[in-house]
Amino acid sequence: MYVIRLADGTLRVPQSLSSDDGRLIGNAYVELSPGDPDYDRWLPEALTEEESARRRLRWLEENDELEREFLAFKAEQES
Repeated sequence: MYVIRLADGTLRVPQSLSSDDGRLIGNAYVELSPGDPDYDRWLPEALTEEESARRRLRWLEENDELEREFLAFKAEQES
């Protein structure tokens, strides 16, 4: 999950929620507006929605070799 910078300057920052024993309950985004205490900390790594979409598309288009390697590894583990 990436930090997303919306057109109005709001940041959507990924946040995970876990139980007391450390199990993952879920992932979500928290919105931070300019002026929020953590805003400046997250801003340098923020991507626009368009940049995020391009990364996602590039990953889908370019991951064939990695997917083949993973499927071969998975098949070995199941044997």
